[in-house]
Amino acid sequence: MPVKQELQEGRVPVKIYTGEIEPEARQQLVNISKLPIVHHHVAAMPDVHLGIGATVGSVIPTVRAIIPAAVGVDIGCGMIASRLSLTGNDLEEKTLRKVFGQIERDVPVGFNQHPDAKARSHAIKPFRKGLERILERHPGITKRVGKSSSWVLQMGSLGGGNHFIELCLDETDAAWVMLHSGSRGIGNAIGSYFIELAKKDLQRANVQVPDRDLAYFQEGARHFDDYVEAVGWAQDYARANRAEMMDLVLEALRRHLPSFEVTQEAVNCHHNYVERERHFGEEVWLTRKGAIRARAGELGIIPGSMGARSYIVRGRGNADAFDSCAHGAGRRMSRNAARKHFSVSDLIEQTRNVVCRKDEGVLDEIPGAYKDIDEVMANQSDLVEVVHTLKQVLCVKG
Repeated sequence: MPVKQELQEGRVPVKIYTGEIEPEARQQLVNISKLPIVHHHVAAMPDVHLGIGATVGSVIPTVRAIIPAAVGVDIGCGMIASRLSLTGNDLEEKTLRKVFGQIERDVPVGFNQHPDAKARSHAIKPFRKGLERILERHPGITKRVGKSSSWVLQMGSLGGGNHFIELCLDETDAAWVMLHSGSRGIGNAIGSYFIELAKKDLQRANVQVPDRDLAYFQEGARHFDDYVEAVGWAQDYARANRAEMMDLVLEALRRHLPSFEVTQEAVNCHHNYVERERHFGEEVWLTRKGAIRARAGELGIIPGSMGARSYIVRGRGNADAFDSCAHGAGRRMSRNAARKHFSVSDLIEQTRNVVCRKDEGVLDEIPGAYKDIDEVMANQSDLVEVVHTLKQVLCVKG
């Protein structure tokens, strides 16, 4: 499907890949398009919805500048998926319940973390010196994250909110492990610290922006290089965190399921991040806030909700979308609204045939609070092609 809407209310256009967008999110996109640092246009993916400052589902090219709040506080949040030699015949419900319990014991979820600092020491080692250098220049980050050792204990942990671990079956009945998480507490501390710093710097420079959360660092400015180093560190940490969890989940599966091999790893991809790319004749800092990279031939992961299909996709390299696509179904209802609108019985009904929590604690993650993933996929048929269609049989939420 082509671009559904194009807004011409700012300094550059906004190209939107859906006809359905809430007024507040639309205004956020217009605000972004008014910034003097934005190059060529802004793209909004089919799962676009209201965010803080920048819209979730937006792709923002900026020239010699970065907007920290557009990257957000869940820096490097993303997905990883591995295909297994197991099939649906190996996944009886009784066994899946054992697997569910094993994963919850082996992978810290919610506010939990590993009790032993040596638990994932091999994964932590490459990150120590880099973080020490960042914290030496910006000790205020430590104050935000709490205990200085928490980033060590959280390596290989899930977190809460919409983060999840799933066991799925594809269209051939092959099993997949898929999980969603990011840079945990340290990423949040880095993100929130630099967002506030950008606001203060812009205020001191007397630069006006449509929304304070769109404050940005420019190349050459006092804190630009420090932010680039810190956000890069957090993105690498997030990728390693997902890889560590994948190892833990596979170990948990091996305790209860027949012997198996990993036959394909789809991708370990970010969907909240910034990186240097070239688009429309310019070297830019490209921020994908709730979007994944979808260069021609590149594999990606687009999850649905707890009771809906998910997709392994191959990018088509669409230039107008800045080689990007949606990162999931996208919320159509806030967490508070979902809790008011749905009941536990609704959750039970909407997650039939899925081994998962079915209590008030995850009611805000009910499938009905999300957009229709099939409609999202239809709206981006010129951005990606579907390689595999997955349906979960087990879901562990934070």
